Amino acid sequence: MKLLGIDVGTGGSRALVVDEQGRVVASATVEHEPFASPQTGWAEQDAHDWWRASESAVREVLQADGVRAEDVACVGLTGQMHGAVLLDERDEPLRPSIIWCDVRTHEQCRALTEQVGAERLIQLVSNPALEGFTLPKMLWVREREPEVWARVRAVLLPKDYVRLRLTGEKATDVADASGTLLFDVTHRKWSDEMLELAGLDRGLLPRAYESTEVTGRVSAEGARATGLREGTPVVAGAGDQAAGAVGMGIVRPGAVSATIGTSGVVFAATDRPALDPRGRVHTFCHAVPGRWHVMGVTQGAGLSLRWFRDQFGAGADDGRDPYERLSEEAATAPPGADGVLWAPYLMGERTPHLDPHARAALLGLNASHKRAHVVRAILEGVAFSLRDTFTIFKEMGVPVESVRLGGGGARSKVWRQIQADVYGREVELVEADEGAAYGAALLAGVGGGAWETVDDACAAAVRVRERTPPDAEGKRVMDERYKIFRAIYPALRRIAEASAGD
Repeated sequence: MKLLGIDVGTGGSRALVVDEQGRVVASATVEHEPFASPQTGWAEQDAHDWWRASESAVREVLQADGVRAEDVACVGLTGQMHGAVLLDERDEPLRPSIIWCDVRTHEQCRALTEQVGAERLIQLVSNPALEGFTLPKMLWVREREPEVWARVRAVLLPKDYVRLRLTGEKATDVADASGTLLFDVTHRKWSDEMLELAGLDRGLLPRAYESTEVTGRVSAEGARATGLREGTPVVAGAGDQAAGAVGMGIVRPGAVSATIGTSGVVFAATDRPALDPRGRVHTFCHAVPGRWHVMGVTQGAGLSLRWFRDQFGAGADDGRDPYERLSEEAATAPPGADGVLWAPYLMGERTPHLDPHARAALLGLNASHKRAHVVRAILEGVAFSLRDTFTIFKEMGVPVESVRLGGGGARSKVWRQIQADVYGREVELVEADEGAAYGAALLAGVGGGAWETVDDACAAAVRVRERTPPDAEGKRVMDERYKIFRAIYPALRRIAEASAGD
C-alpha cells in the first residue's frame, strides 16, 4: 500500500509517497510562478498554476521506482491557508487568488470588528478579524470589484481548488476552514451567524469534513491529468500548519512545534478550544478529530533570510545550497551578533502585534560589523519573534512539554542551536523532515485504512532523529537580547505614528 500527500505551498507544489510504515518512497516538487504584488502589501497567485504544478509533481512521483498508480490507496491534500479562490458558474477562477500574506484588507477588518465587536468575534469564530484571513478578502472583492463579485458562485481555499480539479468535488476540512473567519471553531462547523452578519450565502462555501474523511475520488479528468488511478479516494486533509504538525507528531496536549518556512509558526495541540481574549494567537480545529490547536504566526520568518539572499547575495557560489552558505557565515558571529538586532516585520506582523503596517528594522550596526553579524541577527530576530508565542502560551496555561522543529529553518545547525537557546528548551528533529505533505500522506493513511487513528499513524511513523539542548551561555545572552527585542516594536510604532502625522 502506498499513500500520496500533495502540498500546495506558496513557492511550489509537492507530491510525496509513503508506504504503510511511514517511510518516504518518492517525492517531487514543482515550483509556482512567484506571487504577484501589484501594490505594496498585496500578494496574488493564479490558481491554475497550483494545478499545473500539482499534476506535474504527481506525475513525477508516479514515475519513481517502486511506485505504481494502482498501488496508491489514498490521497491527502494540504496547502497554504487563508487564500480566496473565487469561482464562477463553470468553476473557473474569476481573478488571481488573494493569498495568506496579503494585507490589503485593513479597512474591511476594521469595519467587521466595529460591526460585530471584538469580543463577539472571538466568541463566534475564536479569532479576531485579521488581514490574512479569507473573509476580509471576500469583502474586499465585494466592495472594490463588484463586477467580479456578482459572478462568484463558489469560494474555495487553495488546496481545495486542486481537490476540485482532481475529483470534481467542492470540499474542505475543519482545520483549513478555521482560518476563514467564517467557521465556528468550537463546534467544528460553518458559523451561520457569521455568514448572516457578513451578508454571505452559505451556498458559496464547500462542505467541511474532518481531516481523515473521504471527500471524493479521483475523476476520469483528474486521472488523465495526473496519472493516478480513477476512483482513488481523496481525504479532506488539512491546512499546511495542521498537516505539518501531524507529520511531526504534534497531536497531543504538551506537544509543540516551531516551524520556519516563508512564515514561522509555533503550534500547540490542545484537547479544548483554548482562546486568547486578545486574539494574539489563532485557535483552530486540529486535523485530529476532537482536538484543537493554538498557534502564533510570524509573517516574515524564512522570508527574512530569503529577502537578504535575494537583495545581498549568499556569498561566493561554490555549488552548495545558498542557505547552507548563509548559515555557515552566521555561525562565525557570536551569540547576540555583537549588538545587531533584526525585527522581521517585512509583511506586517500577526503574533503578537496584529499589525499589518509593522515594518522591519535592522538595528545596532557599527563600522566593525560584517555580513555575518547581519545574517546571524536575522536568524536570532526570527527566533525572538517566535518566542513571543511561547510567552503567550505561558499566559494562557497551554502546556509545553516538548518542542520539535520543522521547515527549512530546522535544516540549519546554527538556527537549531539559536532556537534552543532562545526558547530555553531542548529542541527535536524528526526523521522524516518532509513538511506538510508528509502529514497529508499520514492522514490519507488513516482514511485509506493503513492506521485506525491519527495517533496510531504518528506512533508508527514519526521518530525523533536528533536533539539539540540549549547552551547555558547562549541561553543567557539570548534572554538578555530578547528583553531588548521586545522594546523594538513599540519604538517602531511610535516612529510610524510620528511619520504619519508629518
